[in-house]
Amino acid sequence: MKMARVGFRSMLLALAVFATLLAALADGASPVGKTLELISDLQAKILKEGDGAQKVYEEFSEWCEERSKTLSNEIKTGKAEVDELKAAIAKEVSTIGALETKVEKLSGELSVDEADLKAAGEIRASEHDAFLAEEKELSETIDVVRRAVGILEREMKGGASMMQLKGATSMVQALSVLVEASSLSTADAKRLTALVQSSSQEDDVGAPAGAVYESHSGGIVDVLTDLLEKSEEQLDAARSKETKDLHAFEMLEQSLK
Repeated sequence: MKMARVGFRSMLLALAVFATLLAALADGASPVGKTLELISDLQAKILKEGDGAQKVYEEFSEWCEERSKTLSNEIKTGKAEVDELKAAIAKEVSTIGALETKVEKLSGELSVDEADLKAAGEIRASEHDAFLAEEKELSETIDVVRRAVGILEREMKGGASMMQLKGATSMVQALSVLVEASSLSTADAKRLTALVQSSSQEDDVGAPAGAVYESHSGGIVDVLTDLLEKSEEQLDAARSKETKDLHAFEMLEQSLK
């Protein structure tokens, strides 16, 4: 494209010179003078255009240099940023790996804690059920013994069954007298007999009536009173243990959540 423009300009120059020579011949002027004049004008014009082109070229060259420097700096800065970002990415990848490992570890610990908490909950539920059963049993025992002591104390002070009680030869017979007098139910009498036998293995519950009422325990009332105190102590101990067990479970539950 550039070569075509140069050839076109040369052709225009040749035509201009030829036209000038024709005009000079027509006017009678010297062809050589006109040619020299034309060449001089063209030279001045070309030099002027060359100066302009040179100025444009220098400006463009300066812009290219500045642009090259700017791009070079931008590339350098970009590479530095890339290196920084790569380092940051590598660090974050390492952090992610460490956190994933930690999460896996914590997940395992959480699973263990959940299993421990479940097992502890099952044990606590079993302990609580056992306590409720024991509390019910002891409460009923205390109620029966209290009523029996009250009945015996009343009868032995001159009740209708006093003579029969004095004639009883064993604890079973004494309680049977109260049952026959409708002072005590058969179920309560059986319960009391079983309780006295189990809590006083060293006492001879089948001894004669005199021995029962004049023994070191102070008689049947004292035996039942001792049984009442033991039952109340056992109930207090069971409730205290239940409170401690519940507190321990709550502390464990809090530590595992």
